[in-house]
Amino acid sequence: MIAQQWSKVSKELRQELGESSYKSWIEPLELVGVENGVARLRAPSRFVGDWVKRNYHDKIVARLRLDHADLSQLEFAVETGSAQRPAKAAPMVAEPGTILESAPLETRYTFDNFVVGKPNELAYAAAKRVAEGGPVTFNPLFLYGGVGLGKTHLMHAIAHEMQRTRPELQVLYLSAEQFMYRFVQALRDRQIMDFKSLFRSVDVLMVDDVQFISGKDSTQEEFFHTFNALVDQNKQVIISADRAPGEIKDLEERITSRMQSGLVVDLHPTNYELRLGILHRKAATFAETLGPVRVGDGVFEFLAHRITNNVRVLEGALQRLFAFSNLIGQEITLDMAQDCLSDLLRSSDRRVTVEEIQRKVSEHFNIRLSDMLGPKRARNIARPRQIAMYLAKDLTSRSLPEIGRRFGGRDHTTILYGVRKVEELLVTDNQLAEDVDLLRRLLQS
Repeated sequence: MIAQQWSKVSKELRQELGESSYKSWIEPLELVGVENGVARLRAPSRFVGDWVKRNYHDKIVARLRLDHADLSQLEFAVETGSAQRPAKAAPMVAEPGTILESAPLETRYTFDNFVVGKPNELAYAAAKRVAEGGPVTFNPLFLYGGVGLGKTHLMHAIAHEMQRTRPELQVLYLSAEQFMYRFVQALRDRQIMDFKSLFRSVDVLMVDDVQFISGKDSTQEEFFHTFNALVDQNKQVIISADRAPGEIKDLEERITSRMQSGLVVDLHPTNYELRLGILHRKAATFAETLGPVRVGDGVFEFLAHRITNNVRVLEGALQRLFAFSNLIGQEITLDMAQDCLSDLLRSSDRRVTVEEIQRKVSEHFNIRLSDMLGPKRARNIARPRQIAMYLAKDLTSRSLPEIGRRFGGRDHTTILYGVRKVEELLVTDNQLAEDVDLLRRLLQS
């Protein structure tokens, strides 16, 4: 009777909580009995029992109360002796093929749905290689880039691919904030050994937005030891952040060094061609769910040109247009796009920085940024420096003294000389004019 009741409750919780949470927290439990308004359950560890009591107590009580009207609370007993489960199923360790208490995986974030272009092709290739398995060739894999450039998409895609092709792996995907929360909770409940057992037993650890542990000394300490333990066992570690390891403020040097020991890959800002490809791909997807929608000439090109800083915003803009068109039954035109997206278009107006100009010009002319900002006067460095000065004056609102300070503390008269020199050369030097035009388009795209 008790077994049948628990089987029914478990089935309902499985549907409500999802497969991952169910396998992590509900499946390991066993209903032992119900007496005097108390349901007694057996858990594989005190950690699991306490977690379930904190997070699922009311859900379980509400369902058991259908058969036991006076039920009001749960009590947990921990398995001991010969009845205890094997170490492989110890507290919080994922069952094969599950992602334990992960941040939910987006079903649409797969490799098939990732639009590849020059700015992200290396990150895509590296993520694919890790997901396909085989000998670990770079560990950790560190993906970084700004908001909406595809880091989380690739992380989810890796997890989906591993679930599909290697279901026997124990894969743990979570955000840095979740890692920190679990660590603090384990400290508070004096269950730190259970915490260590979980994180050092997985086959693949994936941590998103690792910059959030910066400045958190105790969390960084535990993360470092977990990181080392897994890498030393040839377990794959995959990390994402919004900037390179060396640029994360208040991150311990030893963690930075460890992260840099693997493959560090930058997802660059999208270019016009990639944004256009994303729009065409998303339009086909939206048409499948919302029905066919006519899109006028130039709409995709307009959006790809105007919304440049965030792919999520770009996709959201297109979805808004498709929904609006579907509701009123009209073609998506340029006028509609401008009216419907006026708020997004205003907030997405491009603001170019002096630092971005310096970086783009350095990359274009294949010189080091430190040389551009330094004292060297060789022509192959001085000319790009002057072009960067010209573009900084032309594309930003910074004054000449402010620009000078960003060019290694140069005097404003030096900046003015460089600007005028480039203005003169634009009239006579076709190659320089082409370079400046290309750089201007890259910076404003």
